[in-house]
Amino acid sequence: MKIIICGAGQVGWQIARHLSGERNDVTVVDNNAELVRRITDTLDVQGISGHASYPDILDRAGARDADMIIAATHSDEVNMVTCQVAHSIFNIRRKIARLRAQSYLDAIYSDLYRRDHLPIDVVISPEREVAEAALQRLASPAAFDTESFLDGTGTLMGIAIEPDCPVINTPLRQLTDLFSTLRAVVVGVRRDGVLFVPTAKDQLFAGDEAYLFTHTDDMGRALEIFGKVQTKQERVVIIGGGNVGRAVALALEDRTDRVRVRMIERSRDVAEAAADALDRTIVLNGDGLDAALLEEAGITSADAVLAVTDDDKTNLLASVRAKEMGCKMSICLVNDPTLVPLMGPLDIDAYINPRSTTVSSILRHVRHGRVRGVYSIGDAEAELLEAQVLSTSPIAGQKIRDVAFPEGALVGGILKPSGMVKPTGETRIEEGDIVVIFAMSDDVPEVERLLQVSIDFF
Repeated sequence: MKIIICGAGQVGWQIARHLSGERNDVTVVDNNAELVRRITDTLDVQGISGHASYPDILDRAGARDADMIIAATHSDEVNMVTCQVAHSIFNIRRKIARLRAQSYLDAIYSDLYRRDHLPIDVVISPEREVAEAALQRLASPAAFDTESFLDGTGTLMGIAIEPDCPVINTPLRQLTDLFSTLRAVVVGVRRDGVLFVPTAKDQLFAGDEAYLFTHTDDMGRALEIFGKVQTKQERVVIIGGGNVGRAVALALEDRTDRVRVRMIERSRDVAEAAADALDRTIVLNGDGLDAALLEEAGITSADAVLAVTDDDKTNLLASVRAKEMGCKMSICLVNDPTLVPLMGPLDIDAYINPRSTTVSSILRHVRHGRVRGVYSIGDAEAELLEAQVLSTSPIAGQKIRDVAFPEGALVGGILKPSGMVKPTGETRIEEGDIVVIFAMSDDVPEVERLLQVSIDFF
């Protein structure tokens, strides 16, 4: 399949890495020649230096026979024009655009734009994706990462293993025997910065980060077994009143259970705009690192602080200061993945990587229709794939123990007509079942082969 990716930044690089690794013909376009050189030196892709919206540049990139174009430059206008040119001049059938400006999004999501006027098949909004991720983190304060699967019946949770965790130094096989009715599987473990898929003989140690796939109804019990306590979020402080902070505050205001929200925004204009858009949220204008302002926002008695400014270092320092002043939980927005290892030493409870959420969202729309969901783990180290089993799939009708899954892949859950089931070696995968598989990035192509999926959109 021939795919053109416009934008060689962090998102474009990760998308190119995924798609080129799956043996697609990928061409990356960017007006920054240095970024193009870097991406062609590190990945098996072609690169074109130039403005992505220019017809002659797209022609050089092979737009005349391209199957898909992904416009992920830093400019909304360039992304929209690129899709228009791809449609009108080159008749590219599938067009995906990343848009940030709320005004465009409001118009598009309210159907004021029609396909004939603005031919974009899929709009990806990083701010909306990040806001949704932030709400999921707030809903599961004991987990540093959460994502929903299997029509809401299955949930992925990232859990930090503390020294007082009741099940440390216990083989995972023994955990299955001890809690036989718990519908949960440890699908991934990060130890000393390295992510891997555990075997039944592996144990969990203090300092590990475990990725647990569980039936949504069993989340509370699973957290309790791993020594975590779920607390209700009644007081939340949001640092940053941009699109992300505003979207989270609006969602919290809409909840039936009253959540008291206070927001701190440094820019006076942005603070005034947020105050106009919100009803019950108190908006304070000032520096989120100012201890006096944090105290005025009620940080000492807050259940959670959400730092979502556009500056990673501000988010990190604000989260640290909030915890030091008594806030029970901190959630931090971090664009730079190299800062993620600092989360533990800085005692930051959860983080959101906009690049990861955006990449996951784009991949979800790129892959075959039978792949219902894709979630990227860490710095694109692994993926969770949710897919429906076809009759032609090699795994259809097979017991899990008889399927030659790669070592870096593990089935986390299966949705059958009767509901979600916890997979065991004796579980038979039937046609029509929906499976969730945790796979290291190098093993994703083999998992897709077993599922008999390919990148398609017809």
